[in-house]
Amino acid sequence: MKFGIFYELSVPRPWDGESERAVYMNALEQVRLADEVGFDQVWAVEHHFLEEYSHCSAPELFLTACAMQTKQINVGHGIVICVPEFNQPIRIAERAAVLDILSGGRLQFGTGRSATWTELGGFGANPDETKKSWDEFVHCIPKMWMQERFSYEGKYFSMPSRAVLPKPYQKPHPPMWVAVTSPGTELDAADRGIGSLGVTFTSFAEQEAKVKEYRRRIQNCNPVGGFVNNQVNTVNFLYCHEDNEAGAKTGMRMIQHFNYLAAQLDMAKEAYPAKSYPSAGLLPSLRRQASSPGEQNAAPEGIAVGNPAHLIQELKKWEACGVDRVGFMLNAAEIIPQQQVLDSLRLFAKEVMPAFADSQATAASGGAS
Repeated sequence: MKFGIFYELSVPRPWDGESERAVYMNALEQVRLADEVGFDQVWAVEHHFLEEYSHCSAPELFLTACAMQTKQINVGHGIVICVPEFNQPIRIAERAAVLDILSGGRLQFGTGRSATWTELGGFGANPDETKKSWDEFVHCIPKMWMQERFSYEGKYFSMPSRAVLPKPYQKPHPPMWVAVTSPGTELDAADRGIGSLGVTFTSFAEQEAKVKEYRRRIQNCNPVGGFVNNQVNTVNFLYCHEDNEAGAKTGMRMIQHFNYLAAQLDMAKEAYPAKSYPSAGLLPSLRRQASSPGEQNAAPEGIAVGNPAHLIQELKKWEACGVDRVGFMLNAAEIIPQQQVLDSLRLFAKEVMPAFADSQATAASGGAS
């Protein structure tokens, strides 16, 4: 199993002229350290209008900065929104190719369709059309990369025959993923031969069942690109401390704040329901956790907060479910001081990563077919 870091880039109030810059600079320092100590990926999401929760509206720029300051770590769109009101597919293909070139072939290309009414309404997008536009985009973008010239007539965009340039550094193109937050999206990923990038708040039994079905379905997929990416990547939280109780307590403060902000977005979705967004990317457990602080003194099962021994125990459970990669959120609204975040990364790399060295070597030799 491989490990990475995952960014929403949340900025807490009150804001001043340095607030957003401080969050970005802290994140870049974390990424540089993660690269040095052996983390495999850094992911950044695309979000818009989500005050405090996420100020990451141009992830490709942040990821370019990450690539320029690191040597080994993969840079992941986690995700780019494949909805025409947000992004035109030609521009997605072009920008992603440039990022792959500048990073020396380290791009992981994650796709999705947004998950909040705040964003969809802000761009005037119809929630019930986004899954269809995503499907059209993920079929077309890899062809733009692989074909010398590309033309297309479709429902959500059309273009005459043109050379979409530049081409990605990786051939035939970077590994492709889709955000798995709504029920059944992991099956959409499998049918199209792309990786499953999920925010997981489900039980181990449910996660294992989903991974097994994903593995079964992807064996008979009709891949949208030039190869199959049969990897499962889940998102978790990370705070590693020598003292298990202190680590869990600090980690849960971060998680509670994240859950509170996420619950507010879930409530906005409920005011504007759409049949194609049964969970709006946020599961009911977030609501329960955000509204029940008294029950959150101990970390829920599977969450990576505590001492190294506890983290190994919990992450081994994810590995047993068939998860290939874990991307960690390191902070939420700067709840944890920067030095403690850096210390957590170092301790995790020193004490936890070696327990997964064999599985990391196995993952490095496979995953794409």
